[in-house]
Amino acid sequence: MRGLLSFLYGVAAYLAGLAILLYFIGFSANLLVPRSVDVGAGAPTIEALGIDLLLLALFGIQHSVMARRGFKRWWTRVVPPAVERSTFLVATCVVLALMFRLWVPIEAPVVWQVEHGAGVALLWGLFGLGWWVVLVSTFLINHFELFGLEQVFARLTHRALPEARFRTPLLYRYVRHPLYTGLLLTFWSVPVMTAGRLLFALGFSVYILIGIAFEERDLLRQFGERYRRYREQVGMLIPYPRSPRPATSDGSGPTDARPQSTRA
Repeated sequence: MRGLLSFLYGVAAYLAGLAILLYFIGFSANLLVPRSVDVGAGAPTIEALGIDLLLLALFGIQHSVMARRGFKRWWTRVVPPAVERSTFLVATCVVLALMFRLWVPIEAPVVWQVEHGAGVALLWGLFGLGWWVVLVSTFLINHFELFGLEQVFARLTHRALPEARFRTPLLYRYVRHPLYTGLLLTFWSVPVMTAGRLLFALGFSVYILIGIAFEERDLLRQFGERYRRYREQVGMLIPYPRSPRPATSDGSGPTDARPQSTRA
């Protein structure tokens, strides 16, 4: 019975995560959603800046703290290990939902505005490419484990989860964090960059860089010298000119090299 309840909880968390992700795309692009980074009730600039910074900080704290191994060890004494990932996902959904509801647009100044048709098409094309890279990256590192479904299904079927393996599938041969690369493309590839959108892009970009530092520290502890060689030979977010493969006998790399925003 507990296995079934955990599975249903995991499915609900997964569906909520997908819904929040879709809304996040619309929110960041001002597309098809009632409130977005540039659409909503206004406020004096200082007030808007303070609110938006607090929302970004709340996301960063929640994501970074709950993704740390020490927190997970403590948290799995409170909740079953199988639903730890799903609970992380639920917490992320709550924090992002608060951001969507409370974010205050800051329209001025406009940092840049591209009006030429070709330039606009190029930027929206890069925006779409970024989300495509994000999606592909989640499946390369096990989409269903990333969103907590594999864990709850394993508990339901009384299976043990496989040990994490060191490998570099496809995009991970060229950059260590392609999921982050995709997200950064989506944050900056927009035709109109208002002050509020700039704050949004900067906040998430800074979080990504901080998250990478913590994540790679954990990966070095987990995989040791193999990850150290991989880090030396493969670019963090941008491919090296020759895009060398990791110097491992089996061409392998980390399954866990992914953004703490989603471990996401």
